[in-house]
Amino acid sequence: MTVIWGGDGHLKLLDHTFPSPEENLACDEVLLDLCESGRGCEVLRFWESPSCFVVLGSSNKVHEEINVDACNADGIPILRRHSGGGTVLQGPGCLNYSLILRIDPHGATRNITATTNSIMNRHAEAFSISLNARVEVKGSSDLAIAGRKFSGNAQRRKLKALFFHGTFLLDFDLALMERYLKMPPKQPDYRARRRHVDFVRSIGADRSLLKGELKRHWNVAEELTLIPHQRIAELAREKYSRSEWNFKL
Repeated sequence: MTVIWGGDGHLKLLDHTFPSPEENLACDEVLLDLCESGRGCEVLRFWESPSCFVVLGSSNKVHEEINVDACNADGIPILRRHSGGGTVLQGPGCLNYSLILRIDPHGATRNITATTNSIMNRHAEAFSISLNARVEVKGSSDLAIAGRKFSGNAQRRKLKALFFHGTFLLDFDLALMERYLKMPPKQPDYRARRRHVDFVRSIGADRSLLKGELKRHWNVAEELTLIPHQRIAELAREKYSRSEWNFKL
């Protein structure tokens, strides 16, 4: 078995956005699969899509969560990711982070709840300092300031590795959510049936500030220099570009 990279116990940094939404989603799944197989390492990734697209959680239903006619009229792609969580609108002003971590069966990543609590509480504490505001964990895995969400998070687990990810609303056009997203059928209590524009908020923070905070927090040792471009392109083409995957259920 050829080891593609890593294996030294330190997270490596991948600060890279691919040209297409399909490739960006495929990259995260490839990184998870490589870590699971022992051919990859733990990774912290950042990316920010230059164009808007809607992405469903793995088990969400398109017509329950998305204004399909508006997306079609405006040429907004509808895709599905491989992790859970809610349906979101991606685009410029949405900074995404991805964590590929090995599962410690006796530690903080031992199960879904322990992983979520550990990561979310640590992030809330870190960003309360860097943003000079009281950041709270709300719902199952949201970060909020004064009751308004600025970051949603989700995960996918395999036997030996997990994928935990989230989005930070920095300077995103929130009105676009009203056009492309329906009110979600499942909502946390703290949302109180508020519209998207009343429930979420942008925080206006500098990208480098948040990236730096997460890099310090996760003790990133070095950059990931060898990216599996061929496998990412294959998965983007074979899975994330196909309606059989994106419009299932």
